[in-house]
Amino acid sequence: MKYALVIPDGAADEPQQDAGGLTPLQAARTPHMDTVVRRGLTGRAVHVPADLPSGSDVGLMSLLGYDPVRFHTGRAPIEAVAQGIALGDDDWAIRCNLVTVIDGCMRSFTAEQVANDEARRLIGLLQEDLGSESSWKYFPGVSYRNLLVYRPRGGAVAETGASRKSLFSDSTSSTPPHDILDQSTADFLPNGPGSDDLREFMSRSEELFAMRTGDQGDGCGSATQTWLWGLGRRPRLTGFLERFGVRGAVVTAVDLARGIGRLLGWTIVDVDGATGYLDTDYAAKGQAAIHSLEDHDLVVVHVEATDEASHEGDIGAKLEALEQIDEKIVGPLHECLQGHGDYRLLISPDHPTLLRTRTHGHGTVPIAACGSGLNPDDQGHYDDVTAGTAPLVFERGHELMPWLLDTAAFDEVG
Repeated sequence: MKYALVIPDGAADEPQQDAGGLTPLQAARTPHMDTVVRRGLTGRAVHVPADLPSGSDVGLMSLLGYDPVRFHTGRAPIEAVAQGIALGDDDWAIRCNLVTVIDGCMRSFTAEQVANDEARRLIGLLQEDLGSESSWKYFPGVSYRNLLVYRPRGGAVAETGASRKSLFSDSTSSTPPHDILDQSTADFLPNGPGSDDLREFMSRSEELFAMRTGDQGDGCGSATQTWLWGLGRRPRLTGFLERFGVRGAVVTAVDLARGIGRLLGWTIVDVDGATGYLDTDYAAKGQAAIHSLEDHDLVVVHVEATDEASHEGDIGAKLEALEQIDEKIVGPLHECLQGHGDYRLLISPDHPTLLRTRTHGHGTVPIAACGSGLNPDDQGHYDDVTAGTAPLVFERGHELMPWLLDTAAFDEVG
């Protein structure tokens, strides 16, 4: 049996006035997703429990079959895994966005998609300011997505032994910058144990970036400072093969999805032209997924573009992204799966991302599945409204993957 999961990140949304009162999934031309519904069934799932913050760190964990209430420790430590950063038992990873704050207002959580080389220069500037003996260390990532790691033992990675009293705690709060666009940052600064350090680092970055502009004249692009959030300690997950007996691969351009894939023991498929943004190479990702099916049982294709379009409040870009996913990923992948014999194909976002608010939301997302052993339910379109009337509901979204794989393993581990 071959399995595939396509994740249009943040695709679920509300009816839009600019789309004639339709949701983006209703308004987009998605004949291949509709075929999945006609040949199979539709329904909905809740991947982000109400008491957890909505984001892909929670949503993806649930969608891939792991209860985030039990296993989620934070976003940044998952991204640390993606970068190959070893975390000891007492270490904390913190997401470090390069952002644009003007007159105390969050204008861009990506520093207007700061270029990789400029982002690396800025992260290098921050690390140079810290020095080599600090318990803190910055790690450059991709564009605005970077990390800060706190190691209380002076930088040594401790894999075993009793944990010491931590600088942070589970009550330390930090707000994602994409949740506060065009709002005053003063209302959303980190709070709780260790937050004074985070605030100091953010303030220092503002000083350093301003000095660079003044002293060197080359500026920092659109980056005015860092924003620290998503902190947590190393998560511990049972490997996917051990749990389900299925060999997995993930096609993605986003460190978060890579990190979860590595935690599960999957193959990480890097694709030239995959950017994690609206300009990603959809066709290349589709072909990479098809190739991965040759020696894997399950392939997951994660596409960030739909989420990015919502963060920018751009309905046209969201519709375009959905149609590209449909044409260049879902269509070819479904055709390939049918050539393998028994198969199952699932389409599901990880969480809603609303164009109205430009941020993540809670609630259900529409799912569509077809393949061996799944009887059609007489629906014909993949969208939020149609799925909302279907009887198939996963209130605990982490039970969707075991259902897709037709296993009871979640009763023991999930």
